[in-house]
Amino acid sequence: MVGALKKKEFGKAKVLLEQPNLNEIQISSYQWFLKEGLKEILDEVSPIRDHTGKELELHFEGYRFDKPRYDEATARFREMTYEAPLRVQLRLVDKKNGTSQTQEIYFGDFPLMTDRGTFIINGVERVVVSQLVRSAGVYFTMFPYRGRRLFGAKVIPGRGAWLEFETEIDGSIQVKIDRHRKVPVTSLLKVFGAGEREWKVLQEAGGKFWEATVAADPATTLEEAYLQIYRRLRPGDPATPQTAKNMIDGLFQRFDRYDISAVGRFKLNRRLGFSDNKDNRLLDLEDLVAIVKEIMRLNSDPDAEPDDIDHLGNRRLRAVGELLQSRLRLGFARLRRIVQDRMSTYDRDTLTIAQLVNARPILAVIKEFFSSSQLSQ
Repeated sequence: MVGALKKKEFGKAKVLLEQPNLNEIQISSYQWFLKEGLKEILDEVSPIRDHTGKELELHFEGYRFDKPRYDEATARFREMTYEAPLRVQLRLVDKKNGTSQTQEIYFGDFPLMTDRGTFIINGVERVVVSQLVRSAGVYFTMFPYRGRRLFGAKVIPGRGAWLEFETEIDGSIQVKIDRHRKVPVTSLLKVFGAGEREWKVLQEAGGKFWEATVAADPATTLEEAYLQIYRRLRPGDPATPQTAKNMIDGLFQRFDRYDISAVGRFKLNRRLGFSDNKDNRLLDLEDLVAIVKEIMRLNSDPDAEPDDIDHLGNRRLRAVGELLQSRLRLGFARLRRIVQDRMSTYDRDTLTIAQLVNARPILAVIKEFFSSSQLSQ
């Protein structure tokens, strides 16, 4: 009887690199969400104040996950979801009475990721597909007009209003906020606190482009600048300087409404030549001045080329942790409104944390994301 032939290797090359774990992106992204991403959202929301801001405050002080009720195999067999309960530590402060109370509240069940990078939802194994998106940051664009090349820029944040800068035919630089009507960029600079020093820097850098921009701006004071931008964003609404200031400052100076994101700040620093130590995730005056200077420089340079916004280097993957975090922000925004309404309607002396907090908006967002979202397959 002939024995089995031994396997013989004829190749001389050896494997130099180990096969990478292709699920690593998904697994590490979800672990980041459970440890850091959820904490970021709670820090953004906390504290929730009543409508007056003087009586009650609700603080989110921490969270923990209990052990899952079923393991993977049992959840699949029983057609259940493999999940763990989330419990959040809350503290309610009554400023008028000088009292506070603490309570741990159940915030619903969060699906847990398996070792394979998948989720078990109602007994069915699902995977959340990563999304290829345009990266946050600043991109310089170009529009040809009768043999001339007019440059502009787009500032794309991770969250909040887009800014689109354009050079007009007369050489002035205008800006669109969230695709509304244009306003001279000088008005936006005034709102961000530009003074004589910034004006001088831009005058030296821009020459005729800066002069045309200043000439196109009818606003001479800070109040007029606020009103002009407000009328572009809310045409037809009656405007006062204070309401215009509150609305526009809220657009760019509140972290819960505007976030350039860590990736966007990195891209912004690289493109505008800032130090990597700059980590402010809100747009500031220094950023705006550098963007306007760069637009004017590109307009003056006959060999200048715009950025390729569709280049793969200007795109990035949004994995499961970041996708779920963005959806949960909506749920916590709804929760904030519910809590504020209950703060103003319930009796303050007998109010408890359990009466204030309703976790249904959070549960609804989680269920919608994992069960019916296009990216959950």
